[in-house]
Amino acid sequence: MLRGKTALVTGSTSGIGLGIAQALAAEGCAIMLNGFGDTAAIERLRRDLVNRHEVKVVYNGADLSRPEQVRELVADAAARLGPVDVLVNNAGIQHVAPIEQFPEAKWDAIIAINLSAAFHAIKAALPAMRNRGWGRIVNIASAHGLVASEDKAAYVAAKHGLVGLTKVAALEAASSFVTCNAICPGWVLTPLVEKQIADRAAANKTSVEYEQRELLREKQKLLAFTTPEQIGAMVVFLCGEAASTMTGAAWSVDGGWVAQ
Repeated sequence: MLRGKTALVTGSTSGIGLGIAQALAAEGCAIMLNGFGDTAAIERLRRDLVNRHEVKVVYNGADLSRPEQVRELVADAAARLGPVDVLVNNAGIQHVAPIEQFPEAKWDAIIAINLSAAFHAIKAALPAMRNRGWGRIVNIASAHGLVASEDKAAYVAAKHGLVGLTKVAALEAASSFVTCNAICPGWVLTPLVEKQIADRAAANKTSVEYEQRELLREKQKLLAFTTPEQIGAMVVFLCGEAASTMTGAAWSVDGGWVAQ
């Protein structure tokens, strides 16, 4: 049912967002990519998606910390691909420090990109979804949207806010058959996490395998990483007919993290 629809995925040039974009392209969606990175590498990625899935794929490098650029991103997707049917708010940044030492500029940036950008994107995309009587909004939150950890004040606040925004959007859009859900991953094996693990192994003079297990043990009972491809599959499911009455929920994909 997704073939021929338009999907906008923020933060989709790597990691979880790329896994989501690939999964939606495989279902026949035209894709608007967004994110930072090397221009040539992004173009290779764009061409690969086009060639592999025979769908239209375009790119916009909007800075999601700027509300006007978020609005322009949604408008650009509509102009080049057609009105946005599937909106995935995935982009996010992180900084770790105790509250007393947390840089105020980092707080502002994390709230802007992890939370406010989703609000601006939903506000821009929702009217056209209402008019068509169909739409899917998926917000990539986190286990930290449901529980907290020390030294992550801005990230936890933003992700809790994103779960709340999900519920409000779901209620407001329900009469138009537009759904809005959040996915709350635990540890996902992205290139960024792989680098963190490698750095820990080097610093501690241990193996990557050892540090992977130790990282998982800190939070998860199921000692396995989620993959970007699995998050992509979850997004596809939430966009499908089987999930047509599932809305306003925060879906944990976290190896039992928040069940404890």
